[in-house]
Amino acid sequence: MTQIFLISHSDQLLAKALVHELNGARLINPGDLSSAHTGATYVYLTRPAGRDEVTPDLLEAARVFQFAAQSAARQLVLISSAMIYGTGPNRPPFVDETYCAPANIVEFVRDGWASLESSATAQLGDTIILTVLRPSPIAGSSAFPARLFSRRFVPTLPGHDPVFQLLAVADLAQGISCAIRQQKSGIFNLAPDGVVPLHQAVRLARSTRIPLPRTLRRLVQRKETLEYLRYSWTVSNDKIKRELGFVPAKSSLAALLHQRNGNHPAPAAETEFDEFGMDKQYIRFYGKTLFKFLSELYWRIEDNGIEHVPSIGPGVLVGMHRGFMPFDGVMALHTLVKKSGRYPRFLTHPGLLKFPFLANFMTKLGGVVACQESADQVLESGQLLGIFPEGIHGAFSLYRDSYKLHAFGRDAFVKLALRHRAPIIPFITVGSAEIFPILGKIKSRRWTRYSDWPFIPITPTFPLLPVPLPSKWHTQFLPPISIEQYPLEAAGDRGVVKAISRQVRTAMQQAVDDMLARRRSIFFGSLFEQRRDESQSKPVPI
Repeated sequence: MTQIFLISHSDQLLAKALVHELNGARLINPGDLSSAHTGATYVYLTRPAGRDEVTPDLLEAARVFQFAAQSAARQLVLISSAMIYGTGPNRPPFVDETYCAPANIVEFVRDGWASLESSATAQLGDTIILTVLRPSPIAGSSAFPARLFSRRFVPTLPGHDPVFQLLAVADLAQGISCAIRQQKSGIFNLAPDGVVPLHQAVRLARSTRIPLPRTLRRLVQRKETLEYLRYSWTVSNDKIKRELGFVPAKSSLAALLHQRNGNHPAPAAETEFDEFGMDKQYIRFYGKTLFKFLSELYWRIEDNGIEHVPSIGPGVLVGMHRGFMPFDGVMALHTLVKKSGRYPRFLTHPGLLKFPFLANFMTKLGGVVACQESADQVLESGQLLGIFPEGIHGAFSLYRDSYKLHAFGRDAFVKLALRHRAPIIPFITVGSAEIFPILGKIKSRRWTRYSDWPFIPITPTFPLLPVPLPSKWHTQFLPPISIEQYPLEAAGDRGVVKAISRQVRTAMQQAVDDMLARRRSIFFGSLFEQRRDESQSKPVPI
C-alpha cells in the first residue's frame, strides 16, 4: 500500500482537516524534511506568503521539491491555486487548464503561482509523477478569499457582486485521493459545480457586509488582490471529470453552508445561482418599476414582430446598438421578458464591467463578458444570445451617421449560429440614437485606458448633465434567418459566413431606412400604426 505524506504546517487548519479526510496520511512539517521514504506519495499543501497571503512561499516550495526529488518519491501532488488564471473585466467564465491570463491581469498573483508550478516541473523532471491540482477557494481555509466567510464583518467593494466557486474540504481530499489512484501527471482544475455570488455568500454565512470604496481599501491591500472582489472568476472542472473520473459531491453553496453551520441543509429557494450572475428576481423588480417607467412613459417604446423570437431553444439576437449607454439593450431585454417570457443574455463590452454599480447592474440583467467562451455556453444551454456585431464603434457613431450600419467585424455571430444550429433573429431600434446624440468627441488616452471608450462623447446633455432625452422608440424584430440548410462545417467556410452576414446586415439596413422614411418626428408618432393603416388601405387583388 502506498504511503501518503502531507507536507504542510501543522498550524494550518486546512492541513488538519485534510489529514482527517485522507485516511492513513501522515503530516510532515516543511521545516523538518529529514526522513525520506522511497517510493512514497507526497501531497504538498503550499503555504501563502506576503502581506495579502495570495501567493505561495516559493523558497519553502523549492526545498520541498528538492526533498521529493532526492527521496525518489513515487508521486507528488502539488496543491496550486485557481488564482493562477487571474481575473479582470475581460476574463472568460469557466476557463480550462489551457487558459493563460493576459500580462496585465493581477500580475504578481498569477506569476507567483506560475513560478511555483514551473519550479516543480524543473526540479522533479520526468522521474516523478507530478500532478498539479488548481483548486478554487477552499471552504474553511485561512487563505484569501475563503477566509472572509469566517468573519463577522466582511469588507467588500460597493457596486460589484462577482460570482465564484467554493470547494468543500472533503471534495479537495477526494480529488487528491483520485489523483493518487490514477497516478497521472498533468494539471487539473479542482472546482465544484455551481457558483455563489459574493453578496449572497456573505448573507448565507450570517456575516455582515461592509462596502468600502476601492480607494480606501488600497491603503491597506494591494489593488491586484482587490480585483478578486471586483470581477467574477470561475474555472471549468471538465478535464478532471473526464480524465480522472472525479465529480465533486458538494456544490459551492453546500460547501459554504457546511463551513458555517456544519451539515445545515441549503434553503430550498436558494439551492442554485446563475452561473453568470443573472438575477431574474432583480429583473422582474425593475420590470415593474424603472423599466416600466422608461418603456411606457419616458421613451414610449413600441415593438413589432415579437412572434419571430423562438419560444424555446437557442437563438442569436443580432441588434444595432446606439446611444453609447446600454439603454437599448436593457429595453430589449425588458421587452422580451414582458412579451415572450424569455430572458436573453447579451454579450457585454468589458469596459462596462469596470464601473461600480453599472457592473453589478449589467451582470444581474444577464450581461456576460463578450467572448466566444461565454457565447458558446449560453447557446449550448438552449438560451437566447444577444449580440451587437458592430461593436463599440456602432455605439459611438456620430449622430449624422447613427442610422448607417457599420461593418460587422469578424462575423462571429454567424459562426456561432452555424455551430449551434441556432436561428438568427435581427432586430433594430429607431429612436435610441437620439437619447444621447453624439455631436462631437474628445480624445483622451487616459480616459480610453481607464474606460475602454474610444473617446469622450459630446452630446446636448452629456457629460455635463448625463440625462437621456425622451425620444420616441420603435423596436422591430425581423423574420429569423434559418441556417438549417447549411452543414455544420459551414462555420469554417468564409464565403458562406460572409454571405449570411451580408444578408442580415442588408435586412437590418432596409428596415431602418424604411422606418426613418416614415418617421415624422423624433419625439412623437407611431410608425407601426402607420404600417398597419397602409397595409389595410391597399386594394385587395381579384
